Amino acid sequence: MEESGPLKINYLRLSVTDRCNLRCVYCTYWRDWQKLPSGEILRYEELLRLTAIAAEAGIRKVRLTGGEPLLRRGLVNFIEKLKRLPGIDQVCLTTNGVLLKELAPALFGAGLRRLNVSLDTLKRERYRRITGSDRLPAVLAGLEKATSLGFNPLKINCVVLRGLNDDEILDIARLARDHPFQVRFIELMPTASRTWWQRHFLPMAEVRQRLAVLGSLEPSIREAAAGPARIFRAPGFRGELGFISPMSQHHCGVCNRLRLSSDGALRPCLLEEKELDLKGALRQGVSDALLGHLFQKVISLKLRKSAHPITGLKAIPCDLPMVSIGG
Repeated sequence: MEESGPLKINYLRLSVTDRCNLRCVYCTYWRDWQKLPSGEILRYEELLRLTAIAAEAGIRKVRLTGGEPLLRRGLVNFIEKLKRLPGIDQVCLTTNGVLLKELAPALFGAGLRRLNVSLDTLKRERYRRITGSDRLPAVLAGLEKATSLGFNPLKINCVVLRGLNDDEILDIARLARDHPFQVRFIELMPTASRTWWQRHFLPMAEVRQRLAVLGSLEPSIREAAAGPARIFRAPGFRGELGFISPMSQHHCGVCNRLRLSSDGALRPCLLEEKELDLKGALRQGVSDALLGHLFQKVISLKLRKSAHPITGLKAIPCDLPMVSIGG
């Protein structure tokens, strides 16, 4: 069930690092990628100040991303402080899960409850091919640990890749039958290579068709600060299934998110080339009022666009360094 009424920009994806311990084939064109010097990454006190200003501009939900956020030292203490900021109702984290078993207890102790874990396959050798690392056992152990601690919601993000993992769609969906997970299938975007995208793209309509054997899917109620996933329940499932279709059925008209990269660039959209350099303003000593004006400027830019130009593949930028932007 979709909420009606005017769109509210109330969700900030906050990247805390551009470092990652995996090299997923669909994320970034790794051959050309270079990590930022540490001094270019926003300090935690800078991130807290900007998030407090974002809250005054209407942001209510913050999702911590990377790179891989669990690689950054001091993250647990940062989460504790973030959760105390007035106006921030939800703090969430997206991780590849490699370090989750080790860090889950501390994250839970810091008050974090909302967790997304990337998992594109249940086959060990295939996981190594997709991510460049043989870490599937560590990810599954992290999921088990997070489940036992009581993280809720615990979401699994699966990028569907034709010819690489699409034969596992049913098996991955059934994780939500046996566990209280929200399993979300995500369409591939042309972020690493347009040619590679054309070879491996699978539209979400085909994913839904393959899941028809599960029975009739009933829509779930959408949260006020929810992201782009369309959520459903299948008969007999403990959890839910979600579908994210940025290519075949884009959600630009209802997107409520801003993105702040780890080096302080504020974007109204992942695919929007225009961005504002908040780090430069911040380190020049500008006032909170001026920083708030910059947030409002980006919010206004987003609201003026009923849809991003995802009207054809040629209109979409490719070779986006997702690890740097905070995809």
